[in-house]
Amino acid sequence: MRNIHDAPFPHPIPGRCAWRAGDLTESDWSRPLDAAAIDALDGALRSVNRRGLATLDIAREDFPLPGMETLIRAIQDELETGLGFLRLTGLPAERYSVEDLRRLFWGLGRHVGTAVNQSARGEWIGEVRDESADAEKTYAAAGPDEVRSSRARARSTGPLRFHTDRCDVIALLCARNALTGGVSKIASSAAIHNAMLERRPDLVAVLYRDFWRARPADEDGPWDRAGGPPCFALPVFAVKDGWFTSQYSRTYVEQAQENNSVPRLTPDQVAAMDLLAEIAEEVCLHAPFVAGDIQFCNNHVIYHGRTAYDDDRGAGRARHLLRLWLSPPRTRPLPDGFEVAWGSTAPNAVRGGFPVRATAAA
Repeated sequence: MRNIHDAPFPHPIPGRCAWRAGDLTESDWSRPLDAAAIDALDGALRSVNRRGLATLDIAREDFPLPGMETLIRAIQDELETGLGFLRLTGLPAERYSVEDLRRLFWGLGRHVGTAVNQSARGEWIGEVRDESADAEKTYAAAGPDEVRSSRARARSTGPLRFHTDRCDVIALLCARNALTGGVSKIASSAAIHNAMLERRPDLVAVLYRDFWRARPADEDGPWDRAGGPPCFALPVFAVKDGWFTSQYSRTYVEQAQENNSVPRLTPDQVAAMDLLAEIAEEVCLHAPFVAGDIQFCNNHVIYHGRTAYDDDRGAGRARHLLRLWLSPPRTRPLPDGFEVAWGSTAPNAVRGGFPVRATAAA
């Protein structure tokens, strides 16, 4: 197993990214959209609607946001060199159709970064809502691969464990809230790292070494029923040129164990993941969504999850989030070897996401 950390032993991660929920007030991590910003978004939306542009054809120059330049730069700065996450509040979601929310979200996202694909099928704007009934149909028709993936779990009402996605920044817009639950949980992976370093430095060292992960079922085609899923190895914690990154999903680590050629998890690896989960719950922020909230998280320094939720479709209380994966113009370098998941390790490069299959792009 390789250890790609540049120092002989891990050191505490400095900076504002190593926060605990108790250290923050809401004003630290949220920015209200003022009337001028909402007017700018409305004006840009009216313009693309009047021109009849398809949502995915909307370029940054098609969606001008005069007066919002300072806010957009503040979002980018907070994500890369600040807390690692930020939420915009105050967008009057009830004013818009879901399709207009998609167009507005896409247009705003074009200013924050370049959108990357969320699945090999060509998913540029994700939908996070309860699709468990559809998943059961998929299971019956095609088997368990997609149903048991973390993406399928995101589309059910169950809780989501802390994880990262394969993009520099994940953005979520709350179009509609659940009847109860569905609370967003955000944790600093740098704070988790530092707390673990105080309690169990031996387990921190374990997380700087390779953990095998399964690739999502739709990335490389159907899983081999005999051999298990296609897999790759990356450490959970890594540092490159002083920049910290953490890439983690316990779901995919556990699924990799179904591949007969993957080394078995060691007791130390299991203990390290258990302690990571324990500390994440201790330091995390519980931040309920309000319809119209737009949340940005830097996956290199933030884990995100959620509590379980209940919908009431009859009352119009069915949770519905829109999701973008973004590659901003200013990003950190990644360690050698991370191109297996990211495509590129260079700073400021468009990276992450999934390559689009030819059949999906057609």
